[in-house]
Amino acid sequence: MTWTHRQATREDLPSIVDIYNATIPSRLVTADLDPVSVESRIGWFEQHKPDFRPLWVAEQDGQLAGWLSFSTFYGRPAYNKTAELSVYIGESFRNRGLGSYFLTQAIDHAPSIGVDRLIGFVFGHNRPSLQLFAKFGFARWGELPGVTLLDGVERDVIILGLRVMNPA
Repeated sequence: MTWTHRQATREDLPSIVDIYNATIPSRLVTADLDPVSVESRIGWFEQHKPDFRPLWVAEQDGQLAGWLSFSTFYGRPAYNKTAELSVYIGESFRNRGLGSYFLTQAIDHAPSIGVDRLIGFVFGHNRPSLQLFAKFGFARWGELPGVTLLDGVERDVIILGLRVMNPA
């Protein structure tokens, strides 16, 4: 499968939210316990700018297949060279290489937006995502044991990181 992506538009936000909300019941991907609304995600959407923290979408046959976001890490300017990646794939598009495509593109694109380190926060029980990031050289940079409570079960968060360019 050949994938392409583009910067998300405001019109994509309902589909982005639908893909996100579809992952909530699995308790595998997000710490949200209930669906979020499009309105509640407008501020998040507006923080994503093509030249700083892009939000990409991929489509197939006119349907949004998935999205990737670069997000500011820790919210202070000294951390701007680091971005957090989030990858969400629609259920009917999983296991088709879209996650790998998105990570390849993100790693290649990061230096052009001044990012030299990419990080991901992944639940310790989310084996598919841990394997995906490992495939691209992300290393385990930390663990937050038991910080999440999902349906009465404490879950770990694994911090994965990758240096994408060497210092000048």
